[in-house]
Amino acid sequence: MPISTGRSRPSGNHAAEKLFDGVREFREKVFPEQREHFEKLAEGQSPGTLFITCADSRVVPEMLTQTEPGELFVCRNIGNIVPTYGEMLGGVSAVIEYAVMALKVKNIVICGHSDCGAMKGLLHVHDSALDAMPTVRSWLRNAEAARTVVEATRGDLEGDDKVQALVEQNVITQLQHLETHPSVAAALATDRIALHGWVYGIKGGDVRAYDVETKRFVPLHDLTPAEVA
Repeated sequence: MPISTGRSRPSGNHAAEKLFDGVREFREKVFPEQREHFEKLAEGQSPGTLFITCADSRVVPEMLTQTEPGELFVCRNIGNIVPTYGEMLGGVSAVIEYAVMALKVKNIVICGHSDCGAMKGLLHVHDSALDAMPTVRSWLRNAEAARTVVEATRGDLEGDDKVQALVEQNVITQLQHLETHPSVAAALATDRIALHGWVYGIKGGDVRAYDVETKRFVPLHDLTPAEVA
């Protein structure tokens, strides 16, 4: 495995060159303008929100929410999935526990997005294309309940419409999984935390939030935080 020592750029690797250029620009231009803010962050963090979203490169939580460094505690994985507590104790579970118990976040957002490759894979989980990705196939089982709900209630849908329906149902399912985590359950019982389900539309830049009263996803700008918590 080639390892960069930092002494030179990998030849012909334009993606790496862009990273190197970006770090240089951050160091020379961005950091000096926000030096005071970063000096405060060096003493510790106190984010108000745990933001769980997909690893998809088109989803950028800080850009989407226009937040500054230190405001979001971000957890990313394929399909913005939260395994039920005890099912797969690992990175996601540890992030949730730490965010709630140590950082004492006041909000948890689960954010899905349009054109989600994980949801497309879930709809064709037995496809031979996933034979070469057994870990991905195993991970997607944590969203199987969402798929069965969509098949039972929206089985007439096809193509992009079905994928979108699954994207939305998956957010709801993962919110339900989130409540099985002891730290979250205790925080909810004492009104110390609010849960939010969002779906981001990549093409239009819109965000829709799950309205617990109507059980529908509605434009976020039409709601107050209390209405979607």
